[in-house]
Amino acid sequence: MAVPYWRLSSFYFCYFAALGAFIPYWSLYLKENGFNPTEIGQLSAFLVGTKIIAPNLWGWVADHTRKNLRIIRWTSFFAALLFAGFLAINNYVEFAWLTIGFSFFWNAPLPLYEATTLSHLQVDSHRYSRIRLWGSVGFIFTVVGIGKLLDSQPIGLLPILITGLLALTWLTTIVTPESRIVVSHDHSPINIVSIIKKPEVLAFLLVYVLIQFAHAPYYVFYSIYLKQHLYSTTATGLLWSLGVIAEIVLFVFMKGLLKRYSLRGILLMSLIFAIVRWVLIGSYVDNIGLLMFAQLLHAATYGGTHIAGIHFVQRFFDQQHQGKGQALYHSLSFGLGGMLGSLGSGYYWEPLGSHVIFSVAAVSCGIAFVVAFIWVGRSENLLHLR
Repeated sequence: MAVPYWRLSSFYFCYFAALGAFIPYWSLYLKENGFNPTEIGQLSAFLVGTKIIAPNLWGWVADHTRKNLRIIRWTSFFAALLFAGFLAINNYVEFAWLTIGFSFFWNAPLPLYEATTLSHLQVDSHRYSRIRLWGSVGFIFTVVGIGKLLDSQPIGLLPILITGLLALTWLTTIVTPESRIVVSHDHSPINIVSIIKKPEVLAFLLVYVLIQFAHAPYYVFYSIYLKQHLYSTTATGLLWSLGVIAEIVLFVFMKGLLKRYSLRGILLMSLIFAIVRWVLIGSYVDNIGLLMFAQLLHAATYGGTHIAGIHFVQRFFDQQHQGKGQALYHSLSFGLGGMLGSLGSGYYWEPLGSHVIFSVAAVSCGIAFVVAFIWVGRSENLLHLR
């Protein structure tokens, strides 16, 4: 059966286009609406904190009902509907509750769609990066365009733009076909708890919690950080996009890299680059050359770690647990790790300063490297993707 390449790619394009409008500029929108760094950190923590529960809940339902796409479509629809509510509110309590409600649905589609994409690809899982790269293209499209727009237009336009992009994301799920994977029942089903309890899987999950803990200050405060150092909104958008362009280049060549290098090797090298990246951002924000180099390392710190993570999950969890496995990976890494990093950076951004915050991020990736080096990816069947 032919892979529906463009229909799968269109979801990633629109989903990450919405993310490209949201991540770099939402903190600026909150700051413009009078929220302080602690409140911005808390609202960001609410946003990613629901990933601890929502993806696991939706993943469990999807694996038991075999209705992945139906769940993806409804959660995408309600995410767009709820986000429109930001147009009518203005105080912290209302923002907090609406953030929790919106993110409960918004955090559901991506891990389920990852499982759907891999189901379509089957033995051609190495082609995943060629589909996923369109998400990076969508991110660049909006991060540059909206950056230029907000230099001349009020930032109050942002919720309208994001709502439109979320609606487009929902529309792409309508045209996505169901995968036709048949799950074998010739053997006794493996209990998911027995998979999670394996030391290698526990270590893998801890590594990705630490990775996203380190990324949280970047996602929450990078745009504010640049504005404090007198970078324009256009320059901020271009720096964000530079990182994602590097990510796209990596995705283009990832098929060959996966055949040549082990998942373990890609993960460990990406963690080394992550340490370097956070040190550079925290120490050399006024050096545009080093700041651009740090953004190029996004190819490894996000792209490399994420591709390795997706394939590790596919190998660790059997077919009947793919939805739950991808959900667990997203909820613990982007959810728990992102929530703790958002809260911590929000509380300590002003008392300790940006240099200390990004230094802690570098240390977090250093610990992740040690854990991964000792425990993750040593088994033979995880060495290469053929």
